[in-house]
Amino acid sequence: MRIFAIGRNYAEHIKELNNERPDEPVIFTKPDTALLRANAPFYYPDFSKDIHHEVELVVRISKEGKNIQENFASKYYDAIGVGIDFTARDLQQKAKEKGLPWDIAKGFNGSAPVSDKFIPVSEFKNLKDINFSLSINGELRQQGNTSLMLFNFDYIISYLSRFFTLRSGDLIFTGTPKGVGPVKIGDTLSASIENETLLEFSVK
Repeated sequence: MRIFAIGRNYAEHIKELNNERPDEPVIFTKPDTALLRANAPFYYPDFSKDIHHEVELVVRISKEGKNIQENFASKYYDAIGVGIDFTARDLQQKAKEKGLPWDIAKGFNGSAPVSDKFIPVSEFKNLKDINFSLSINGELRQQGNTSLMLFNFDYIISYLSRFFTLRSGDLIFTGTPKGVGPVKIGDTLSASIENETLLEFSVK
């Protein structure tokens, strides 16, 4: 199982971080050791003082494929969950300033909490109109809708499959909306799809 992630896929998030709008999906990966399941707590690492939350819809690949045409991409995923892409923003910024890769800022242990429950694709009326959100300590912090994605699920899967063979069980984080910000020890994060809370955990 591998974790792929798409950066800069919501225009308002691009704007809040003063990034350039991409012509193609921005791809990065996280190792399987980043995965955090079963609402397990996230332990704030000692190597960063600025961990940011980024709530994202997570697509689950259901069968192997490569060089997938976009019009057939829907046959390769079966369910959608929700996750948090934790980012060590201070480490990321330091790496960017030096023109270096920022793998450690995105791929550290526990940096990818994901819901245990995934909702079958068949239960959504329209994959281009899915609401999702993140609350911290009961306060709404991020809210997004798939209609605002620059690159939709099918395009992402088609694009990724040009470079990587996708396999059953792989997870794809599909981008975060505006509102990213820091978390602190003692926070409780709750992530939802269409008002159903699928992921809830604490920061320790």
